Amino acid sequence: MSFSATKFVHPLPLNSSTTSPRSTDKPLSFDPSFKATSSFVGSTHKLRLNAFSKSLSLRRSSSSHVVAVSDVVKEKKLKTNSNLLITKEEGLDLYEDMVLGRSFEDMCAQMYYRGKMFGFVHLYNGQEAVSTGFIRLLKKEDYIVSTYRDHVHALSKGVPARSVMSELYGKATGICRGQGGSMHMFSKEHNLLGGFAFIGEGIPIATGTAFSSKYRREVLKEPGADNVTVAFFGDGTCNNGQFFECLNMAALWKLPIIFVVENNLWAIGMSHLRSTSDPQIWKKGPAFGMPGVHVDGMDVLKVRDVAKEAIERARRGEGPTLVECETYRFRGHSLADPDELRDPDEKAKYATRDPIAALTKYILENKLASEQELKSIDKKIDELLDEAVEFADASPHPERSQLLENVFADPKGFGIGPDGKYRCEDPKFTQGTAHV
Repeated sequence: MSFSATKFVHPLPLNSSTTSPRSTDKPLSFDPSFKATSSFVGSTHKLRLNAFSKSLSLRRSSSSHVVAVSDVVKEKKLKTNSNLLITKEEGLDLYEDMVLGRSFEDMCAQMYYRGKMFGFVHLYNGQEAVSTGFIRLLKKEDYIVSTYRDHVHALSKGVPARSVMSELYGKATGICRGQGGSMHMFSKEHNLLGGFAFIGEGIPIATGTAFSSKYRREVLKEPGADNVTVAFFGDGTCNNGQFFECLNMAALWKLPIIFVVENNLWAIGMSHLRSTSDPQIWKKGPAFGMPGVHVDGMDVLKVRDVAKEAIERARRGEGPTLVECETYRFRGHSLADPDELRDPDEKAKYATRDPIAALTKYILENKLASEQELKSIDKKIDELLDEAVEFADASPHPERSQLLENVFADPKGFGIGPDGKYRCEDPKFTQGTAHV
């Protein structure tokens, strides 16, 4: 698959049966059975593509146009001439990472309702194919920027489950020493540059990180400085100014960044179709001079295929890519959300497209692994999470001296007294701050 800037193809529906591989010699042939009016997944509304489809011609061009691609993922063969899309090792890695994410979030729900966690906790159930499909292809030196739904992104990037669970508990052994909590996961070691509570605020951070990588590579000539950045955000964010501004900067400077839209069709309780003038987010990429890709976010193999090309493209210095992963969350917006706004039939429909079940079926049908091997992974993850909970339960709460850390730049200011000790260590500190 290629995002060549000299090709134009028709936008195809998510579940298109077209499987012809794209060729470097000729553009993709158009499937005459494709209906011009295609249903946006999860909605009864129709997107009228007829006029748009007619306006595009399948042609090669010598101009600098950027490809506008929808559902570009086609069946591909490995170099071994096998019909399999992945090796056994790759399949088991994808399976383990997705099951870890799902099981971890289910455990979070249990602990939240037992009063072990506080505040807002947003779970990722149903969207695992996006996190796994992208992050498992990254190097440790590559960067990711997340949202308030960040636990699974952290796990996919390699942060230990016990460290993430302990952070959710607000314990000192968490990856942010208990100061970040559910929505602000951060790990310098794993180049996880944070979960962000306000939508869109992570995109400029990711853009700046990508600029830094390009500067170190092209100006400072640092060897091996080919790091890429992946910015995750939701469909609601795509109506915010930061999104458009950063797409422009990334395309202008050809930054090594992939903008990944986790379009789960709902921004809290607002339907995506009601909140934007054009629900096809991927089309905004070509408007700024970068490839736009629409992929089935419930299929980890399709996501992985798109991710591989986008990451390699960024690493080669060919610039950014916008990828819209159409997915669905199986739980409410947060654990405080009764989830009464979404149609039960819609939720039931997506339950049948569970990304973990789909991968399991692929692995078993292609004899990449046995049921016993998958059950062994399930058991390992269960034991890992039990240990993570025990670790978080036994971990200490942060010291009072942490209260004002990372708040004041002046070490002799409000936070630390003339004697060099933290003012918050004074037993009278919590009686009020007016006298301090």
